[in-house]
Amino acid sequence: MADHNDLGKKGEQLAHDWFSSQGYEVLHINWRHMHYEVDLIASKNGVLHFIEVKTRRSKLFGEPEQSVGKKKMENLMNAAEEYLYQYKQWKRIQFDVLSIMMKKGEPVEYFLLEDVYM
Repeated sequence: MADHNDLGKKGEQLAHDWFSSQGYEVLHINWRHMHYEVDLIASKNGVLHFIEVKTRRSKLFGEPEQSVGKKKMENLMNAAEEYLYQYKQWKRIQFDVLSIMMKKGEPVEYFLLEDVYM
């Protein structure tokens, strides 16, 4: 597996653990429908969260969250639409981005952007 894939998988596991520690119930990791994918789907206080996770080892190419563009958010919303078709019980949703910075020799940094729309 390529190094960036390993980093992405590690980031998703860190995200799972972080959201769990923050009181979220993680329902799915890497939920897929056709060519759409949601990194994490979690719930907290009756709100369903569709979460994009971005992980980096340096700021050479900017902050991790800066790589989430319009197309990625459109794909996330399309995936959410299908998810809500399959799981009709959810009335409140939001889209979040979790930015994870894993600099060598430093503690992992988490930055959550909540209720993101583009």
